[in-house]
Amino acid sequence: MAPAVITAATTLRAQQKADSNETLRIGLIGCGGRGTGAASQALQADYNARLVAVADVFEKQMDTAIASLSAKTPDRVTVSPEHRFVGLDAYQKLLASEVDVVILATPPGYRPLHLTAAVEAGKHLFCEKPMAVDAVGYHVAMAALAKAKEKKLNVTAGFCWRYNTSRRESFKRLKDGQFGDLMSYFGTYYGSPIRLMPPASSRQPEQTDLAWQLASWNSFSWLSGDNYVEQAVHSVDKLMWAMGDQPPVSCIATGGRQTPAEGGNIFDHFHVAYEFANGVMGHIGSRQMTGCSNENIDYIQCSQAKLVIGKGSAPFAEGAKRWRFRGEEKNMYQIEHDELFAAIRSGKSVFDGDWMMRSTLAAIMGREAAYTGQRLTWEQILASKQDLAPEETLKWNDKFEPTPRPIPGVTKFV
Repeated sequence: MAPAVITAATTLRAQQKADSNETLRIGLIGCGGRGTGAASQALQADYNARLVAVADVFEKQMDTAIASLSAKTPDRVTVSPEHRFVGLDAYQKLLASEVDVVILATPPGYRPLHLTAAVEAGKHLFCEKPMAVDAVGYHVAMAALAKAKEKKLNVTAGFCWRYNTSRRESFKRLKDGQFGDLMSYFGTYYGSPIRLMPPASSRQPEQTDLAWQLASWNSFSWLSGDNYVEQAVHSVDKLMWAMGDQPPVSCIATGGRQTPAEGGNIFDHFHVAYEFANGVMGHIGSRQMTGCSNENIDYIQCSQAKLVIGKGSAPFAEGAKRWRFRGEEKNMYQIEHDELFAAIRSGKSVFDGDWMMRSTLAAIMGREAAYTGQRLTWEQILASKQDLAPEETLKWNDKFEPTPRPIPGVTKFV
């Protein structure tokens, strides 16, 4: 009989105990900080879930993740030596093993490839954001998700704010018209660099091109999508949420790099202005620089109130229609997995596929508008042939030179 102790038990998990004793086997693809965090939340979401397989290109990173997870939930981490997969093909080996739920948390440049393989293998999914870094990857991921829907697989997106208690209440009230008509949106994602690209002088002689780039994947657009697509996509997703997940008609943007790139090819600041069919303008400002004022806030102007949603504070509306969230705030990262595992246990469905891809493509669209300096339409980004990824045949020791950093007005839209 399954153990009766559950970490942070909830009504859902208690019901799961009553419904089934079947073990749900989890596989983790991508053992960095986000992947390790997602695996921890998955293990706490279900009383009888076990982490049974892991995959990464770096063995040390994989070992660190297993050690960290074992310290938190020792009875739920049962990864045998033969289920520790290392290398570029590690994801294939993991998917061929007996796992029920897969967490995709590698650098997002690999997301369409891994998503496709996971769906073909018939696995339920937690898919970290973003889901692609270019338009070609978007269409590959969309095709995979169409198959996931046909197979009735559960797919939960790593757009965590959609699972946040106060944000759900805020956007429900916004959608219901409590604050009047939506007139404009301005979201900020101003912060420090996630990690700085080290200088070339620190590269070890044995590091291949791929190993060097993967170790600093945030600094390369083919791996991260740039900080706008990899980080500020959260703000883009909230804008799309506010707009009923309808795509923008067009966008225009600025962006560039003020600080040394040290061989990387990404920008460190963006401002993207999206225009929607109803005439509403949505602005997203993004910055990753040290020594600057940081904030992550959404300013949503409506006809009867201004709704302000800020990280670390309760959402509120000021104006003719006043409101403040006074409910209990719960851990949104945990809710993602609670709802995924509850759906699997109940035989119901959670499927984030359609909206998570629109948000991803809207971010790619904004980045490309900044890269090229051109106004772009939704139809143009849908028809784009841009493919930032190297060939799938790229081996660990092959030479690979990323594209140069874009120059607005010079770089052409593909």
